[in-house]
Amino acid sequence: MDISLVILSAGKSTRFKSVTKKQWIRIETEPLWKFVADRLNSFYNFKDTIITANQNETKLYRLLSDFKIVEGGSSRQESLKKAISKIDSEYVLVTDVARACITKDMIERLIQKADEFDSVVPYLPAVDTVVYKNNTINRDDVKLIQTPQLSKTEILKKALESDEEFTDDSSAIKNIGGKIGYVLGDEKAKKITFKGDENLNCLKPASNLIFSGNGYDIHQFTQNKKMVLCGVEIESNFGFLAHSDGDVAIHSIIDALLGAAGYGDIGEFFPDNDPAFKNADSKKLLQYVVNLLQTTGYEIVNIDVTIIAEMPKLSPYKKEMKKSIQNLTKCNHINIKATTNEKLDSIGQKKAIAVISNANIKFKEKI
Repeated sequence: MDISLVILSAGKSTRFKSVTKKQWIRIETEPLWKFVADRLNSFYNFKDTIITANQNETKLYRLLSDFKIVEGGSSRQESLKKAISKIDSEYVLVTDVARACITKDMIERLIQKADEFDSVVPYLPAVDTVVYKNNTINRDDVKLIQTPQLSKTEILKKALESDEEFTDDSSAIKNIGGKIGYVLGDEKAKKITFKGDENLNCLKPASNLIFSGNGYDIHQFTQNKKMVLCGVEIESNFGFLAHSDGDVAIHSIIDALLGAAGYGDIGEFFPDNDPAFKNADSKKLLQYVVNLLQTTGYEIVNIDVTIIAEMPKLSPYKKEMKKSIQNLTKCNHINIKATTNEKLDSIGQKKAIAVISNANIKFKEKI
């Protein structure tokens, strides 16, 4: 059948109440969103796979996968509308990334009923007593709705033109008079909503690998600008020629962290031709990158920094620089070294300072 897959993964993960977003829980080395996409694609040969992502994370999704990534909206429904606008298949299977352990049998039950209904929905029967507005009702009349849901694409597109917000696809289709079919869902397809829900049988724990990255940066001296290294102001007659404040040490640390995570380099996140970063405080740039690593499931193991400078003398500042980086990265294992270039090249001629940094990161052991 002509089916495309949509995985909704643009939510803020607020109910999960963790620094690491649930989309980025690590399954061995893969983030949850990619694990779910790979798992479902192993069950069926979909025409297209569209994954919605938060606007701040689309770049990372594209770095880590070959699936079509669409920037999500402010609600589930808006994200879905954006995703299905990219689809021309007859049918679309829509699921939430939080349903990590969907089974192949469940997908097959949906597909078997596809030509009979406008939307086919998996459900679980209620097994406990059900009370609605203080009145006990017949639990046999209650269905606990799950995803994925398989719908006729054009009908779903029409249904979502409404300004009314719907919590799932079938509700929108039912609202325009569409025919809804129900098939038995699966207890294994439990939705990850709160912390602790991620302890599912199909999810393996995060790998204990250590990932290493290095960073290098060099800046020339310039007059009429204060010198800042590791977020610490250095007494000097010179500053750094740079688009930002020129903190060459922090820039190299950022590159080392991004390299360890496989997230590209500093120029991709903070372009030196973007007016938004003119005279930017490099401490804030580092804090952004540290937060990015934390929300995507990493913690910093250690950072080692080597500053290569003929001038000024940096030994009086090393302790303060170390403390500054510890505070900015929330990592205690920081080492700051300073050396000269034995009067060679532009550094030895007192025209520039260069910094080499190495960073090691790992997946968080506890979410």
